[in-house]
Amino acid sequence: MTVRTRFAPSPTGFLHIGGARTALYNWLYARKHGGKFVIRVEDTDAARSTDASQSIILDGLRWLGLEWDEGPDAGGDNGPYFQSQRHEIYQAYLQKLKDSDLVYDDDGAVRFRVPDKEITVNDAICGTVTVNLKKTGSTRWDPEAKKEVEANPDIVIRRPDGSFIFHFVNVVDDIEMGITHVIRGEDHLSNTPKHIALYEAFGSDLPTFAHIPLNLNKDGSKMSKRDQGALIHEYIENGFLPAAVNNYMALLGWSSGSDRELYFSLDEILEDFDLKGVNSSNSKFDFEKCKWMNAEHIKALPADKFLQRSAPFLESEGIDPKDSRVPACLELARERAETLADITKVILPVFTDNLEYDQPSVEKVVSKDGMAEVLSTLATHLAECGDWTTDGIKASIQAAAESLDLKMGAFMFPCRVATMGSTAGADLVPMLELIGQDRVVSRIRDFKEKYLS
Repeated sequence: MTVRTRFAPSPTGFLHIGGARTALYNWLYARKHGGKFVIRVEDTDAARSTDASQSIILDGLRWLGLEWDEGPDAGGDNGPYFQSQRHEIYQAYLQKLKDSDLVYDDDGAVRFRVPDKEITVNDAICGTVTVNLKKTGSTRWDPEAKKEVEANPDIVIRRPDGSFIFHFVNVVDDIEMGITHVIRGEDHLSNTPKHIALYEAFGSDLPTFAHIPLNLNKDGSKMSKRDQGALIHEYIENGFLPAAVNNYMALLGWSSGSDRELYFSLDEILEDFDLKGVNSSNSKFDFEKCKWMNAEHIKALPADKFLQRSAPFLESEGIDPKDSRVPACLELARERAETLADITKVILPVFTDNLEYDQPSVEKVVSKDGMAEVLSTLATHLAECGDWTTDGIKASIQAAAESLDLKMGAFMFPCRVATMGSTAGADLVPMLELIGQDRVVSRIRDFKEKYLS
């Protein structure tokens, strides 16, 4: 048997991290077992489905490296891969149910007669769940009466307007596309007995079901699209690395059985991945942990890849990635950046001619006694520095400190603020070397003139 998994996004919004993790697990399982990974677009909601949303979702999957074997743009023998184009297939399967007297009309809708028996879901992650659809569906909650009332347990599979509902098309598509493993969120577990009833009605073999735990916020609430870290396109825009996002998503509910946290490629995750390592309990999403993991991935990037990944963010700030100073700047920023977007904040003082000052940092300098003399002395010694290297700059700052009988540290803080704009940033002296002698001296003197005269 060839393993076939699928991810079936609805193009009505953005790619959520929960959906992306589902796609990742399906991709990993298919690749682990030499199978096929299929993308199927559930676009039957014509009023809400958009081409823009579809592009965002598919581009997000490509950014993560989750290329598919069949589906949009890839083709395949089991298409169309858009539900909106599969109406004739659904009609044919509906006719099968009609021929078996398993459906009936209900005010224009079509209902499937659910069997009056126990249906057991043998889930690879959640274990065994048994339910009788006829009994559990015979009542529903009435919010107005605030009590359970009688209900028709039979499932609507086609609406009065002729459109088919999710449960029906989902099963038909999985049968037609030969899906062997249905790996999806635990919120679909309650739907699975209905799907099994339809599989049995069609006389089809069941796939293996594996329902993965939900992603929750740290407070235990369900993640929404408004929560920080919820949408994949925001990771792209904010300078996360796809390998780091995959790394974090994989560990949201899965463990290799070891204490390993860092996986620097999909291949590394693939080597350890198995459904047996997926937890049955819900996971807690921690955006700070995700940023930490991204920072670790940045530290591990080879220099050429680091430059390549950083280039769009540098260009957005007017920094030419081909500038000879960029490689050294990136190495200074590497240890301090949580995202690629942070890189420009760290190295911008090297390239800008309009340095912006952080006012709280300025106030800390201004509030200290003797800063005007310190900066004047510092500017004089740095202007006279004949060896504008890290060692030469350090020697000039040391000489300036000794001339006022002060420690070198008393000069470093005001020098950082005057030349880099704030108390934060990369190592001072290497940054001074990259900023250049004339600009460093000019910034110190301009700062003193502006804030300490």
